[in-house]
Amino acid sequence: MRKRKTPLRKCIACYERKAKQELLRVVRSKEGHIDIDRVGKMNGRGAYICPTHNCLDRIEKNQQLSRALKADIPDELYDKIRDIIEDD
Repeated sequence: MRKRKTPLRKCIACYERKAKQELLRVVRSKEGHIDIDRVGKMNGRGAYICPTHNCLDRIEKNQQLSRALKADIPDELYDKIRDIIEDD
């Protein structure tokens, strides 16, 4: 049997390449709604983040997520991401 390739994505904070399933995806839809994509199949512009406090602090401090998604990010979204990281 032929082995399937695992899709790799790059974290916007640490620029490390990891398997798509290991990262959190944040999506901006065409309507401008920004949300966390747990499944990885939502339509829209996406950005990937390592599920660590270190990477989250970095993107929050440097506003890397707003640059990657080309939109203003509400503070509630950072709190939501922080809750997901603490649950895992």
